[in-house]
Amino acid sequence: MKAAFIERTGPPEVICYGDLPEPGVTGGKVLVRVEAVAVNPIDTYIRAGTVPMELPRPFIVGCDMAGVVEELGPEVAPLLDTEGREAFRLSKGDRVWCSNQGMFGRQGTFAQYAAVEACWLYPVPAGVASTDAAALALVGITAHLGLFAHGKLRKGEKVFVNGGSGGVGACVVQMAVAAGATVATTAGSEEKIELCRKLGAELVVDYRHADIDNALRQFGQIDLWFETRRDPDLELAVRHLAPRGRLILMAGREARPVFPLGPFYTRDCSAHGFAMFNATAEQQRRCATDINDLLARGLLKAVIGKILPLAETAQAHLLQEEKTLLGRSALAGKIVLVPP
Repeated sequence: MKAAFIERTGPPEVICYGDLPEPGVTGGKVLVRVEAVAVNPIDTYIRAGTVPMELPRPFIVGCDMAGVVEELGPEVAPLLDTEGREAFRLSKGDRVWCSNQGMFGRQGTFAQYAAVEACWLYPVPAGVASTDAAALALVGITAHLGLFAHGKLRKGEKVFVNGGSGGVGACVVQMAVAAGATVATTAGSEEKIELCRKLGAELVVDYRHADIDNALRQFGQIDLWFETRRDPDLELAVRHLAPRGRLILMAGREARPVFPLGPFYTRDCSAHGFAMFNATAEQQRRCATDINDLLARGLLKAVIGKILPLAETAQAHLLQEEKTLLGRSALAGKIVLVPP
């Protein structure tokens, strides 16, 4: 099978594209014919070695995937919901999506076939393209965990998300609106501003020219501040948090920002840091169930900035780094790749 893989960590150029053996299925694994994959910042960190992990050699890159079930391992059992009832029985030909691959010893997804433990697979709702399902995988679960598991978002609250046209940000905007919240966000181009408005944001601040502080003061106190920037301004965030407001942090491994403790604790505010891959398979399945419901009802849509062939994985990683690390890219939405 064709795959994008590395033999050592390093810059995007270390990514090879070529033939590897098709994975076999044992135990509770499922063989999936991959139809689409998506790039995430964590993929570039693992490839570069900046997030140290023990990797198989060769290591197939990538976390996210959507495709079609080809074969079931002998120990694959029906998947249960939180109350112990059968929720999903996998069969050959089912369309599925997943995330959380390519880490903790698991092979990645950037290949024509992937062998995935059944617990990480979710059905693709009817009418949803594989490119959309792959694009929403990690970012959708991340947004859901931050808003609901950690942020305890309630109907009628006000949400601010920094960067509403990004992968996670676009999901936060849509999920918060679907939950009955009023959303404010930021964007850095006319195209991205219009996109955020279409996603449902009531206020979109052009951070290139507008005074974010003044705009948020007029918007009103923020119940849930969802920070996606790698260099967050916590002075700004805490200034606009409502009493008992929640601050969600999920980016910025090297960041050491100033934290205004006084106005934070005296208003009973709370900060919640999380990484989606720390969530258990069961916790992520709860997110996936809600994501599928939103997809089926047309309340959540993928934002895709570019679709490339799998052979261009190295170029996709370079584009992702220009967007995430260097801030040089005007690209809005996810980078999706399609195997041959």
